[in-house]
Amino acid sequence: MLRTSPNIIITGTPGVGKTTHCEELASKSGLHHLSINDVVKKHNIGESSNDPEDPNTKIVDEDRLLDCIENDLEEGGQIIDWHACDLFPPSLIDLVCVVRCDNKVLYDRLKARGYGEKKLQENMDCEIMEVLVQEARDAYDEEMIVELKSEEVEDVEKNVERIEKWIGEWKREHGKGEGGDVEAKGAGEEKDEDDPMFLHG
Repeated sequence: MLRTSPNIIITGTPGVGKTTHCEELASKSGLHHLSINDVVKKHNIGESSNDPEDPNTKIVDEDRLLDCIENDLEEGGQIIDWHACDLFPPSLIDLVCVVRCDNKVLYDRLKARGYGEKKLQENMDCEIMEVLVQEARDAYDEEMIVELKSEEVEDVEKNVERIEKWIGEWKREHGKGEGGDVEAKGAGEEKDEDDPMFLHG
């Protein structure tokens, strides 16, 4: 099946603003916000953690998860909202956005959520050590990955606008945009610096 819209992963440490980005982007672009948390709850594919300090954590059966969303990914137009990214098939993913946040800002956000000290520190360590950035780099081509800062409301707005522009470019390159057929590469080819997702940050 040829996808008419791209699949985009928006990932990051809990508290950085993944869901806010996904909801805003879905509203602006018309793509579907695919919340993996909602999929896990709907299909009951998560087992409760044995950790007494964090009993609400779910251990997800990744094979069953992929079975549940495979048709959605093949159809395209999905904004995947999840705190991990390396389980999704690279052949079905077009862009991976890793949302980042200043450590002090993230700490305050997680504290406001009522995270216990152990869970809070685990997530802080994950952000400080760039675990999700490395996970993305290990699973996908470098040119598919972009890091996005998310500390102020204005950051979210700028990031969403940037991704919207990328979606437009993707559709034009794949012959799905308003311009019709894909323009042949050559003299009219855009330079990397003209790509709205070229500058990571």
